[in-house]
Amino acid sequence: MNSPVAPVRRKPISLLTITVASLMLAMSGMSANAQTANATTSAAATSSPGDWTQFLRDNMQRWNPYETVLNVNNVRNLELQWSFDDDNAASESSPAVVNGVLYIGSFDGSVYALNAGTGAKLWSFATGREVDSSPAVANGIVYIGSNDGSLYALDATTGGKLWSYATGDLVIGGPTVVNGVVFVGNFTGTVDAINASTGALLWSYPIGNSGNKSPVYSAPTVANGVVYVGTVSTSSNNGNMYALNASTGAKLWSYANGNVISSAAVTNGVVYFGSEDGNVYALNASTGAKLWSYATGGEVESSPAVANGVVYIGSFSNSLTSGNIYALNASTGAKLWSFSPCCGLAFSSSPAVANGVVYTGFNNGETGKMFALNASNGAVLWSFATDSEIASSPTVANGVVYSSSVIGQNPPAASYVYAFGLVKTADLFLRIIPSVTIVHQGDLVTYAFPVWNLGLSDAVHEVLNTQVPAGTTFDYIRISGTPGLGTCTHPPYGGTGQIVCHENGSMAPNTTWTVRLTVKVTAPSGTTITENAATMSDTPDPNLANNTATVGLNVQ
Repeated sequence: MNSPVAPVRRKPISLLTITVASLMLAMSGMSANAQTANATTSAAATSSPGDWTQFLRDNMQRWNPYETVLNVNNVRNLELQWSFDDDNAASESSPAVVNGVLYIGSFDGSVYALNAGTGAKLWSFATGREVDSSPAVANGIVYIGSNDGSLYALDATTGGKLWSYATGDLVIGGPTVVNGVVFVGNFTGTVDAINASTGALLWSYPIGNSGNKSPVYSAPTVANGVVYVGTVSTSSNNGNMYALNASTGAKLWSYANGNVISSAAVTNGVVYFGSEDGNVYALNASTGAKLWSYATGGEVESSPAVANGVVYIGSFSNSLTSGNIYALNASTGAKLWSFSPCCGLAFSSSPAVANGVVYTGFNNGETGKMFALNASNGAVLWSFATDSEIASSPTVANGVVYSSSVIGQNPPAASYVYAFGLVKTADLFLRIIPSVTIVHQGDLVTYAFPVWNLGLSDAVHEVLNTQVPAGTTFDYIRISGTPGLGTCTHPPYGGTGQIVCHENGSMAPNTTWTVRLTVKVTAPSGTTITENAATMSDTPDPNLANNTATVGLNVQ
C-alpha cells in the first residue's frame, strides 16, 4: 500500500484487534530488550545507486533518479518476467531490491529473499506472525518488522537472525535506516530508535496523551536530523504528523489532522503527506506550519512520491468519484493532472517515480491493475491487469518494476510477487567495411562484417549470411581473429558461393562479433563488385532495418 500498509484496509486491524494483539504480546513475555542470535553479518556488497533499499528510498521521496533503462518511450514494452507464489509469499509489504536480490514480507509470517532476475527463492526466515512491514536493507542487513511485535535484523545473504527487538506491539509500517540507526513505529503508538548494529534501544517516544496512544502505520521519514511520522487517531487522540529530533527523540512539533497512514516525503524543506480527511498536506519541515493543502475528495492512505517539483499521490474513491492519482505542484499544491481508470475503488498503493514515469497499483474490489503513467501529463503508457488486489507499492530498480498482490484476505487464497521488465529482445546492427576503397584485378580485399548487439538481451545463436561476391574468388575467412568464437561454412580456396557463419553461444548486449572475409579480385577494370550480408539470431529483434548491409567497390 502506501506506507507498508494495506492497500484496501484490512478491516480486522481494528481497536479490538489492537487490544487482542497487545494482550497476546504481553502474555508472551516479550521484553523491550534486544535479543541477539549466534550469527555474523556477511560482507555483503554496498548497494548501487539504482537499488531501492527501503520503502521511501534513501532520498525519502519514493523517486529513483538513477533509473536509466525504463523511460516514457519504451515502458509500453514491459512484460511479466516472473512471478513467485510459494506459500502466500506476499502481503502489504513493499519490496526492497539490493544487489540483485528482492526482499519482501509475507502473510505466512516469513521474510523472503528472491533472486531479482529469476524469482528463485534464496532463503526465507519465519517470524511469529504476518509480516506487513516493508524491509529496509543497509550494510548487508535486512531490517523488517512483524505482527508478532518484533523488529528483526537478518543477514542479507543467508537470512540468519542477527538480533531482534521486541517493540511491544504489531509493527505494520516498515523501518527506516539512516546513519546506523533504525527508526520504527508500532501499533501502540511508540516510535523507537535502535542501534542498527546491536539492536540496543537509543530512545523511545510515546505518542499520545495519558496513555491513550495513537497507532503508527507508516514508515518513519528521516531527513536533516528529524524524524517525521504520522499517527492514527483513537477515541481520545486525533491523528497527527509529528517531528522528532533524530538524535534524542525530543518532540519538535506536531500538526493535527485526520488519520495519517501515509508515510511522508521530505524535500527542499517541505514535508508532504496524505490524510484520511481527504487532503494532501505540505508543511514547513522546520516549524510544522501549513504551506498548502489539496482536497482530493477521497481518503488518502497513499504515500507521496516527489520528483522534479511535482507531488504524485493516490486517493480512495467516494460517492462522487473514483480513486485518482494526482500530480500537484510541489510549491503551490495546484493540480497539474489527475488520472482515474473509472469505477475503481482505490489508489492506495503508493506511486514510485523513475525517469519520467509514475508507477502505481489500483484496486477494484477483488481485482487490481498496475499502471505506468507519463509523469508530465498522466497519460497511460502501460498497464497490467491482475486477478487479485495490488497489495503493495511498486519498486523500480535497474530496469525492472516489482510489486505484489493477494487474492482474498485473512488468510489470502493466493498471493504473488511480480517482476515486470522490457521484452527480451536483441537489436543486431550490421556493417560491411572493406579494407580498401580502390581495387585492381588480382588484388586481395578483406571485408569486415562487425555485428553489434544494441538490444537489452543476449542475441542467442547469431548467424551471418553472405557470399563470395561476383567478380572475386574465395581466399580465407576468420572470426574476430580468435579461434573458438564460431564456425563458418565456405567455398574452397579459389571457389565461389555462399558463406554461413554461426557464433558459438550468445552475444551479450553492447558487444561485437566480427567476421573477416578475404577474396581475390578477378573482375576486369570498370566492374563494380557488390558485397551484401544479413544477420539474425534466435532472440526476437524488432529492428530488422539494421540487420542487412551492402557495399560496392569499383575495379580500376
